[in-house]
Amino acid sequence: MKITFLGTGTSQGVPIIGCKCEACLSTDKRDKRLRCAIMITLDDGRNIVIDIGPDFRYQMLREGVEDIEAILITHEHNDHMVGLDDVRPINFLQRKDMPVYALERVIKNLKERFAYIFSTNPYPGIPRIKLLPIHKSNPFEVAGQHIIPIEVMHYKLSVLGFRFGDFTYLTDIKTISDEELEKVKGTKILVLGALQRQEHISHLTIDEAITLSQKIQPEQCYFIHMSHRLGKHADVIKTLPKNITLAYDGLILNL
Repeated sequence: MKITFLGTGTSQGVPIIGCKCEACLSTDKRDKRLRCAIMITLDDGRNIVIDIGPDFRYQMLREGVEDIEAILITHEHNDHMVGLDDVRPINFLQRKDMPVYALERVIKNLKERFAYIFSTNPYPGIPRIKLLPIHKSNPFEVAGQHIIPIEVMHYKLSVLGFRFGDFTYLTDIKTISDEELEKVKGTKILVLGALQRQEHISHLTIDEAITLSQKIQPEQCYFIHMSHRLGKHADVIKTLPKNITLAYDGLILNL
């Protein structure tokens, strides 16, 4: 299994338009953070993408992606789903509908926000999407890969993370119940949202993310969904425990 970090930034990305902070002015490529998304490439070469934000098109071009087996959507916020229209070229290449897995609530939101896609009399050339509901209590399979949904709370909003074998991906997280935490235990590689240093109502701070990672005890933890307020990559990694680091756009893990 290969893991490609497509984007590791928060909703505005880094740099932020008009910002002159050190992180936004940094020339280090690791500080250039597109909106959060990740791609899992299975051993047979098939790709599963988690989240399709406003940078989805560029992310696919950058990685040279020509086929996607399925898309998983964590929740309905703009930075995680607004790239749905850019599925069209993949439809044309694969000549089939794109399976999109999401909570029932998120599916309803997709149908409202992309009404032209799901119209009873659709316009020619729209994305061909097959919506498939999932639930936190029901594992499912994509291309023979067993996937465990994990509910985390983004303030009061339920968000799904996903576990693929020894790999777990949790973005946009502030809290997680003990029941859902049980699903994460034993994970060797953990990817975890860590927004900034300052307290935030709906995201883990870096200190809170460190504490949660140490509770889970993965072999290695990578932080994502990082704001410019977190600081420069080169500075932050010096302050982290040895088995915790920051992910960056384009980072590849081979598991």
